Amino acid sequence: MIEARHLRVLRAVAATGSFSAAARELGCTQPAVSQQMKALEGAAGTPLLIRSGRETRLTEAGRALVRHATGILAGLTAAEEEVAAIAGLRAGRVRLVSFPSGSSTLVPMALAEMRAAHPGTRVSLVEAEPPGSVEMLRAGDCEIALAFRYPRVDADAGAASGDGAEWDDLVLRPLLSDRLVGVVPEGHKLAGAGSVGIAELAGEPWIAGCPRCRGHLVQVCESAGFTPRIDFATDDYPTVVGLVGAGLGVAVLPELALESVRAKGATTLAVEPAVRREVVALTLPDLARVPAVAATLDRLERAARR
Repeated sequence: MIEARHLRVLRAVAATGSFSAAARELGCTQPAVSQQMKALEGAAGTPLLIRSGRETRLTEAGRALVRHATGILAGLTAAEEEVAAIAGLRAGRVRLVSFPSGSSTLVPMALAEMRAAHPGTRVSLVEAEPPGSVEMLRAGDCEIALAFRYPRVDADAGAASGDGAEWDDLVLRPLLSDRLVGVVPEGHKLAGAGSVGIAELAGEPWIAGCPRCRGHLVQVCESAGFTPRIDFATDDYPTVVGLVGAGLGVAVLPELALESVRAKGATTLAVEPAVRREVVALTLPDLARVPAVAATLDRLERAARR
């Protein structure tokens, strides 16, 4: 195997014309230069130098290797400098995938802090709901995925239990526990109640959210003894609130989703017993050691605490 250190010595010998002059230029001994040239010729499988008295000349193979060594060593130097910049957060890229309510609440503050602290690191954002966002992470299409999951609901006992195996292969950074709230039209009979049991909404038309949220809604309702009549389904939370505000139904939404939505014509109620979703940032184990990824995870965690 040809090593970079051997190429540097060969180039010095070619430039100076002797082992002793190359040793002076490199700051080492002449025997060390001779030993490295012997190792390089062994790796190349052919003589690279011709020594005649005090003169040292390159063979045809030696000239070819020196010609390539210039580009190889320049490329290695550039690679070392780029890696050092990335390790020092002076450069690099982080691709972030987030679900919409996370994009509008947690992500802006985290990205603003990253830009202020590490302007050379570029963080990009695209939106996808889990489990699609998690699949993108595993496929190498991003470095960090913001995701959420609901506890499983036991339809018989109404009990909830987490699905711990879903992300076992990933590094998980907990961000927050996001409580679900009921959303009803302002003129609804329960609008002033302050809180509501999910069973009290059994006869209502429903507006449901993303597939994962929709599936959990059905589980919660069925555990309370009824199957919700879902008239509308949309991934867009402002649309959900707009439909509720127009009197077309009721909904259950995460508090995080309502932070950036104007609830015109609608009012919110605490849902009893409390239902929460777990919001997390996910990455792959190897990526968790990349400085830019670790710094972005830290910023997301700080944004979630505010």
